[in-house]
Amino acid sequence: MSPDRGKSIQGPEAVEVAEITKKFGPVTAVNNVSFSVHEGEFFGFLGPNGAGKTTLIRMLTTLLKPTSGSASVAGYDVASHPHDVRLNIGVVPQAMTSDLDLTGSENMDIYGRFYGLSRAEREERSKYLLDMVGLSARAGDLAATYSGGMRRRLEVARVLVHRPRILFLDEPTIGLDPQSRHVVWDFLRKLREEDGKITIFLTTHYMEEAETLSDRVAIMDAGNIIALGSLAELKSRLSGNDIILLRIGNPSPDIIAAARELPFVHKIAEEGILIRVYVDSGAHNLPMLMDRIRSAGGQIQSVTIHEQSLEDVFIHYTGKSIREEEAKKVSFLLGAGVPRKWGR
Repeated sequence: MSPDRGKSIQGPEAVEVAEITKKFGPVTAVNNVSFSVHEGEFFGFLGPNGAGKTTLIRMLTTLLKPTSGSASVAGYDVASHPHDVRLNIGVVPQAMTSDLDLTGSENMDIYGRFYGLSRAEREERSKYLLDMVGLSARAGDLAATYSGGMRRRLEVARVLVHRPRILFLDEPTIGLDPQSRHVVWDFLRKLREEDGKITIFLTTHYMEEAETLSDRVAIMDAGNIIALGSLAELKSRLSGNDIILLRIGNPSPDIIAAARELPFVHKIAEEGILIRVYVDSGAHNLPMLMDRIRSAGGQIQSVTIHEQSLEDVFIHYTGKSIREEEAKKVSFLLGAGVPRKWGR
């Protein structure tokens, strides 16, 4: 018998956050954040390590209490009804948490027991989910023999045993090689195809991951949400539809001023000897831009052109590029975003 997950979600919002803040002593990890996530949505939370993403996840999954503000998950307040929240969610933290001394099937079974599933239901769900993530042939092998990508797929399958309404994925592919990362992405797409009502909340610092999977993206930096919307909406807020990146050997105010006079140029951002130019119809107008820069005495060393991407949106709002940082071994109870002095 499945656990009683309580009343149905009231309205279309699976997650509602209102002015939530979390402080650790003098450090503000999450600063007055508000947003909502629709039922059945794949919602991406993008930001560099240390942006506050994991702290936010811990509050939404009842592991941390907010300093101020409120949040409801699956219709339940995270502070006053934490047990009901936990019955309705599945959580995959940054750190690998599967038991290396158990087989894949045993890892699935023990998780089902935590939620009070009957033996028959545990067996049925485990078989179905292990097949779904491509681990049926390895179900009887110890998790210690699995690759990193296989363990991650096992852990995603494991938290789905009790049929959660909302799945929280905190940097689920951190430290995985590109091939394993794409395997996890394929599984998440398949999961959505088979269960259109499940809500997936993803935190990541991988641009491609957020861009590939998410219906909407919230960009978080230094504890604040600085932009939120679909990829198309976020791109539409930037001027121009293409970006030309020029490396100029002798950048000067006169060269920049000359380029700004062109009618198709919307914005120019200087990054040392690199100049990022936001333009309309980049391929068509590139020759005219180069001629203008050369006429002003500019020595062009290289040129690249591309359509605006999510990374360009991030640069637009933060003034810096997000970096693919080295994977860190992070404990679920004490990890990125929580100063060690206050972690418990």
